[in-house]
Amino acid sequence: MLILTRKRDESIQIGDGIEVKIVSVEGDQVKLGIDAPQHVDIHRKEIYECIEEENRVAAISSGKIPSQLTFDE
Repeated sequence: MLILTRKRDESIQIGDGIEVKIVSVEGDQVKLGIDAPQHVDIHRKEIYECIEEENRVAAISSGKIPSQLTFDE
């Protein structure tokens, strides 16, 4: 894991198309602005995990994946 220190209005660049900017810091909250191509999905991690779980359940119930198959996280 790369750990960086950034101040307000500073940013990091991920590849050619994604910029993450520190918009504000208030107490223990940091607000981020993310500039990325439209085809890149951006979700909070807890939302992404819910989407992944729903996809697993849907795949299992549709019969496309055997129910005994396990997923590593």
